[in-house]
Amino acid sequence: MKKYIVADEWNIIEEGFDPHLNKISESIFSLGNGRMGQRANFEERYSGETLQGNYVAGIYYPDKTRVGWWKNGYPEYFAKVLNAANWIGIDIKAGEETLDLYTAEVSDFKRILNMKEGYLQREFTAKLESGKMLQVHAKRFCSIVDDEAAAIQYCVKALNFDDTLTITPYIDGDIQNQDANYDEKFWEEVYREVKGEEAYLTLRTRKTAFEVCTATRFTLATDRDYAIEELSREKYVGARVQVNIKAGEEINVIKYAVNLSSENYPKDQLLQAGKDLLSRVSEKGFDTMLQEQAAAWAEKWSESDIIIKGDVEAQQGIRFNIFQLNQTYTGEDERLNIGPKGFTGEKYGGSTYWDTEAYCVPFYLATASPDVTRKLLIYRYKHLQKAIENAEKLGFKDGAALYPMVTINGEECHNEWEITFEEIHRNGAIAFAIYNYIRYTGDQEYLSEYGLEVLVAIARFWSQRVNWSEARKQYVMLGVTGPNEYENNVNNNWYTNTMACWCMKYAIEALDYVSGKHPDRYIELTTKMSFDAHKEIQAWKHIIDHMYYPKDEQLGVFLQQDGFLDKELKPVTELDPSDRPLNQKWSWDRILRSVYIKQADVLQGLYLLEDQFDEDTLRRNFDFYEPLTVHESSLSPCVHAILAAKLGDQKRAYEFYLRTSRLDLDDYNNDTEDGLHITSMAGTWMSVVEGFAGMRVRDGQLQFHPFLPKKWESFSFNVIFRGTVINISVDKDGVCLNNRSGTAITVLLFGKAVFLEGLSTVNVESHCAEFQ
Repeated sequence: MKKYIVADEWNIIEEGFDPHLNKISESIFSLGNGRMGQRANFEERYSGETLQGNYVAGIYYPDKTRVGWWKNGYPEYFAKVLNAANWIGIDIKAGEETLDLYTAEVSDFKRILNMKEGYLQREFTAKLESGKMLQVHAKRFCSIVDDEAAAIQYCVKALNFDDTLTITPYIDGDIQNQDANYDEKFWEEVYREVKGEEAYLTLRTRKTAFEVCTATRFTLATDRDYAIEELSREKYVGARVQVNIKAGEEINVIKYAVNLSSENYPKDQLLQAGKDLLSRVSEKGFDTMLQEQAAAWAEKWSESDIIIKGDVEAQQGIRFNIFQLNQTYTGEDERLNIGPKGFTGEKYGGSTYWDTEAYCVPFYLATASPDVTRKLLIYRYKHLQKAIENAEKLGFKDGAALYPMVTINGEECHNEWEITFEEIHRNGAIAFAIYNYIRYTGDQEYLSEYGLEVLVAIARFWSQRVNWSEARKQYVMLGVTGPNEYENNVNNNWYTNTMACWCMKYAIEALDYVSGKHPDRYIELTTKMSFDAHKEIQAWKHIIDHMYYPKDEQLGVFLQQDGFLDKELKPVTELDPSDRPLNQKWSWDRILRSVYIKQADVLQGLYLLEDQFDEDTLRRNFDFYEPLTVHESSLSPCVHAILAAKLGDQKRAYEFYLRTSRLDLDDYNNDTEDGLHITSMAGTWMSVVEGFAGMRVRDGQLQFHPFLPKKWESFSFNVIFRGTVINISVDKDGVCLNNRSGTAITVLLFGKAVFLEGLSTVNVESHCAEFQ
């Protein structure tokens, strides 16, 4: 764990420059707007260790799979979100010396991510080898108003010298992904142009032939004359400006940039569209764009902010997570999804995982229009045929669908056999997201429009994936990997077996609903799917009634898989701290033979399906599995926080919340330098809303069962539920519910009905036994 970020309610602050922490900070201070984003690389040159990262949504390259031994069914490629043209570059030279923070003596360094208004600022003093000293103040943002545009303000001041200052704003498209399997470069040049202060570079991806036009324009605020030397070479465009400067003088550079892709414009119109947008945003000017940015972020915060009083680190953590989620996905384009690294790094390919359905859906359901979540579901619906093809490659038939573990276009592109072939529980997350969306919004019509086809295809997969055990006289599921990826190729993973049967039950319910409410549509869909209702439903019911679930009756716990108790049950507290994290210190063989759990597995199922289990069952399983869990997945602490809160273990709930909310800020798992854990950030929101506030939706009704962590004075947030905006505030005096939409609604608080009519407020004092 690295605690160097200064605690602040609205800002992420780094004071002093440590090159060893630079890649971590590049991730933490990343910017994005849903269409484009970039790591917090420096505008000026930096020769130290860095991951230069600029990304454009939806643009990817199918990097040929690289494995030691090819197996039938392996995906042919791994889809990678590409490191795109570097548009932020501004080289600075004092005389003949280049400003480079790796070689310069740096003082007064400060980097601030202003989350309230959505910009990054940086300041420092640099002493060059000659003794010349420069002072720099920089500010930049990716506009969420003009979401294909960004702007930089870069002020450089000569402190103790008179000389020529050379300023070179540029676009560099000669970029290579750090994670390229064969050290290839994925971009080819299509067009380049430099015209005074303006520069244009259009690149095309190899194989996929996406085109991206990056364009920049700069202005210099100085009363001194200067000439512009245009620079142009393959994949590089820029301009060199030389200005005589005296000690105490400064020059202000404004650089506007746009990134447009052929996903949104015809290729033959891409360049002109880039020119038009660049002209439009530069005419606005930096200050106007920044004012618009602040106003747009104010609106986002009014919808999704969580306010915590009395605990600055907890407040900073939750806002950082919400900020990054809102930077990553806006819901405006149903072709896009939420990569686990967002716009902050290359690891995991930037593709779509089951994280979206399991963790991000609850956040967007409660903080945005239902249409945002609907688009996430439709994204999967549009990939249904690919999911069926993915299943066919593994030997499944008759319309069975296996959604990919990793994808951009619907094809499976993950190339580790224990994940690609075995971590099939991801199908359950897709089905549960449909259920979760309908439960929250009441939009049952989604089933007849899109949902039923997906649910049937998933149920077909499960019915073919199980096999009958003559010895047990039950159905079993062999050779799987559950959510705990520190166990591979196991038999009868409890979570996977449980979710398989749940999916088949829900598919049957969906079929009943559509046949009853929309008989014509039912006939249309069953004909399209060649669905034999009697035969298939009876088969599913037989599996549901005869599924095997591993359990230890003496301990009263569900077993993660067959043979789990054969392991040495040594708790995490007995591990040598120097062995952590295990995935960076132990061999994979040692990990697989150990009892240690990467993330919630049995507990993941108990979280999703908690209404099916009594509290004693939840407690026994929580108390058994949590001490064996190393939480080396970013998705783990939030589930544990929610379950601990439900069980009344407020101390552990708070500890898990702090870990999930500051996972990247404090680099808990020693991997923040690769990029942030965007999808798990939605789990941080869940820790507060579903954990501390106890929010649930049952029988079409919103319920709360809140408690106040001891360290907090209060917390409050808004949720949008079926057209009504409700604010809940919890403090030492009690709970306050406020209806902000004017639509009458009944909410259950501590199991008792509270009627909110119109724009009304209801206070419940803390003498309620449940609250205390």
